[in-house]
Amino acid sequence: MKKILISPSRYVQGFGELENLGGYVEELGKKALLISHQEDYNRVKAGIEKAFSMTEMIYGGFSGECSKKEIERLENVLKEAGSDVVIGLGGGKSLDTAKAVAMKAGLPVIVVPTIASTDAPCSSLAVIYTENGEFEEYMFFKNNPNLVLVDTDIIAKAPVRFLVAGIGDALATKFEARACERANANNIPGGKSTKMAVAAANACYDILLEDGLKAKLACESNVVTQSLENIVEANILLSGLGFESSGLAGAHAIHDGLTVIEETHRFFHGEKVAFGVLVQLVLENAKKAEIEEVMSFCKLLGLPTCLKDLGVNEINHEKLMEAAKMACDPADTMGNMPFTVTPYDVYSAILTADKLGSRK
Repeated sequence: MKKILISPSRYVQGFGELENLGGYVEELGKKALLISHQEDYNRVKAGIEKAFSMTEMIYGGFSGECSKKEIERLENVLKEAGSDVVIGLGGGKSLDTAKAVAMKAGLPVIVVPTIASTDAPCSSLAVIYTENGEFEEYMFFKNNPNLVLVDTDIIAKAPVRFLVAGIGDALATKFEARACERANANNIPGGKSTKMAVAAANACYDILLEDGLKAKLACESNVVTQSLENIVEANILLSGLGFESSGLAGAHAIHDGLTVIEETHRFFHGEKVAFGVLVQLVLENAKKAEIEEVMSFCKLLGLPTCLKDLGVNEINHEKLMEAAKMACDPADTMGNMPFTVTPYDVYSAILTADKLGSRK
């Protein structure tokens, strides 16, 4: 049995680390292409200018959607600029886009999250969406990012909803890792999970429960505390290692299915994943105490526990079954559950989780 653990080559986290970005670029190349949405770029422009006072950088922009069309556009920008290092700065979609552009060109990539909203920064994959925001497919790469650079001062000054969404995404790590281990499923790189990956997934959950609320309150005040540092590490590094080297299962498949329901499009990835965790636990017929612990935590942080929390005020059962079918697509991760799951099972679990999460 082959076990595989993968990770970024280097992970750096700390207050004010953005100012060191230029020096890290110089270790990898001479000219950087920066992929970032204009709003994200503007928020950290002063730090970027200071970081690149001695290093050449081209700004490529970002449309806001990690789509094949946007990846192709930025590939052309990369070729015209002659850059030899790619930087992704911003949220998960801009980071995934940068990884795709760099990996297809065979160039090093630096990932700089300005929010801790997903575990995307450390991974060797990208989630590809249509231009309308519907999930399309996963794109897998041979390598993880060369560097993940996290400035916690920037994270603390971002809207708190992003941090909470990241907690929702990280919440799935333990339960999906557990499901994959029980199913003896392959992880993202095609091997079995190591004890280290499982330990990272479990530690991630423990830190969320212990520091989640404290970190949310710190972020509301735009300050960096040890609890915020811990949650940023859990959201980005521990969740990243845990999901990729242990595997994804029901919760993320549920998220992918929910993207066909238009009302959910205005909600973040991690918000939908949090509800997906509850649906997975219902599918597993998990212990009542475990479901209640997760549900209470979600309510404490303001994460969705029912369909109404995701904008679905009137349930369209036909559309819900369509979402359930998509969640069970053979190309998705529902197959990593330790038992066979049908679209009807998912449909039933979503409705049951909705009832549970709707209770006062």
